[in-house]
Amino acid sequence: MAALVEEIDVHLATLAPEIIGHPKRSMFRIHRDTRFSNDKSPYKTNLACWFFHSDAGHGVGTAQAHGGAGFYFDIETTGSSLGGGIWMPPRPTLNAIRAAIDESPRPLRRVLAEPSLKRRFGELAPEARLTRMPRGFAVDHPGAELLRHRSFTVGRKLKEAELFSPALPALLAKEYARIVPLVRWLNGALGLRAHGDRH
Repeated sequence: MAALVEEIDVHLATLAPEIIGHPKRSMFRIHRDTRFSNDKSPYKTNLACWFFHSDAGHGVGTAQAHGGAGFYFDIETTGSSLGGGIWMPPRPTLNAIRAAIDESPRPLRRVLAEPSLKRRFGELAPEARLTRMPRGFAVDHPGAELLRHRSFTVGRKLKEAELFSPALPALLAKEYARIVPLVRWLNGALGLRAHGDRH
């Protein structure tokens, strides 16, 4: 997996130089947190990696501060997948994204309506979407359907033939290219630079 991360990073240097893959920091740990689980199996049953903004933290999810949007790849027996965006960000990060939507939902709508993204990935993943409007926003807000999201990700399952193809790194890079505008919009909402040379 570390070799794949390095190969994808070479593609990202051209595709989205602000997003990086690091052989150690991109890899999700394989050990499970079993402290509060009845299942004491020590290891996860999947392998995953995360390509992250070079100016942001490399963590993912609500417990990770200072994270940004990026790209994801996961291998597991029940179905491998790829995707991008920002998953379950902590409250300050989510508030910044919602503030950008509140100011004008049109730019994000344009990104999500882009045919190359929509045909391949469909809509934003509905995971953890609120049934009601978040506090402080009117029910008839023009960006209501976007404001109810708590995660802003798109993704798709990988076919077995794709997963085991020698062209997998190129395929992932091609799919990530479709997601770059979404990742850049999200990172822009968080005050992270959109692109530029590697530093």
